[in-house]
Amino acid sequence: MAINFIWFDLGYTLVYQDREQVYVRYLAEQGVSIPQERIEEAYHLADKHFMRDYPGVLAKERDTFFPWYLGVLNHSLGLHFDLTKQYRRILEVQLELECVGWRSFPFTRPVLENLKEHSYGVGLISNWDHTARDVLERNGLLPLLDEIVISSEVGIEKPDRAIFQLALERAGISPEESLYVGDNYYDDVIGSERAGMQSYLINRFGTLGIEELDSVQLISSIQELPQRLSVSSKIIS
Repeated sequence: MAINFIWFDLGYTLVYQDREQVYVRYLAEQGVSIPQERIEEAYHLADKHFMRDYPGVLAKERDTFFPWYLGVLNHSLGLHFDLTKQYRRILEVQLELECVGWRSFPFTRPVLENLKEHSYGVGLISNWDHTARDVLERNGLLPLLDEIVISSEVGIEKPDRAIFQLALERAGISPEESLYVGDNYYDDVIGSERAGMQSYLINRFGTLGIEELDSVQLISSIQELPQRLSVSSKIIS
């Protein structure tokens, strides 16, 4: 069946934080120099580690997991710091560099606008707290979304297929005509496919960090969607 509706995750799918820049600054203060590309890779691997082994943790309040996350990140780079002090300083650096909020990728709005211009429905299904709509509004994304389903508002979290089914009911579409795009295999791909949707997994570094997965449709970012979708026939290529 033709794909008529594209659903998206939020964090690191449509929006991001300048976390690598903050970490580079922190390391510089400690007299440590590591290329930013290596730090970006380390963050990627830490994300995938938590997604695989501790599902749902990254969607919780940051205070509940971030020192633990920093420990994993530091270890992958061969570094050791007092995690309590490091976490406190990281928060200060975020404020100093004005890297506190979530920002849309430069390509997010153009891609969503392109999809809507070609008559695709566009929606959001996200595990997020009460700030989700503020993030969308600040980045000018609210007008581009036909449906918005947020875990903290509906009391259901991915990968529970019920949250995907709720989104489908609200949009009045079938799972067969829906495509879900996100960066977390365990929440996004498994959850959406349980609900009968097709899916794309965002993995910026190819198969790095997800080597155990087979038969997954990969893209490096949502920038690839217009190429992956046959705009004229609206069938996945």
